[in-house]
Amino acid sequence: MKQADIIKQLSDKELKKQLILSQCMFFIIGIILSFFLFDHITDWIDLFHFHPKHILYYGILPSIGLVVFEILLYSFLPKKAFDDGGINERIFKGQSVGWIAGISCIVAICEEVIFRGVLQVTFGYVIASSIFALVHVRYLKKPVLFLLVVGISFLIGFLFLLTNNLIVTIVFHFMVDFLLGMFIRYKK
Repeated sequence: MKQADIIKQLSDKELKKQLILSQCMFFIIGIILSFFLFDHITDWIDLFHFHPKHILYYGILPSIGLVVFEILLYSFLPKKAFDDGGINERIFKGQSVGWIAGISCIVAICEEVIFRGVLQVTFGYVIASSIFALVHVRYLKKPVLFLLVVGISFLIGFLFLLTNNLIVTIVFHFMVDFLLGMFIRYKK
């Protein structure tokens, strides 16, 4: 059975539960790998820096630019180019702003911990960014969505290369997911 068929059989509540469970799995795997791949836990903790200018210049502003770019693409390309089987609609449409912020935060933290905080630090930019893109397997047959997720993956990896700061990549990832979630919630 295809992933899309399995997802269609899930209720919205089950889909949201599976999303949260998958993110928790990423986070737990990231923490476990940290114990094996880092000499000291402080090496991993040192990847978190509260640096307001970096957060603004490398996290918030680029994420807003990317979302504006995606919304422009959405305006000019056929709607079917962005059809992910209705998953994002089911996750965000009609949800409260608090839900959208919460799920965006969970996804950003869990994915950045494993992909940038563990995989990129250990195996490098290209490997971590490639794995991130491939994990979003549901986009493989959708060229526009797949190119966007590959571009975003390498952009987030590059931002981590520039700043060596997981807070920056978490903020970037959160802002993209939150703003696109809000776009889905409010679009006509």
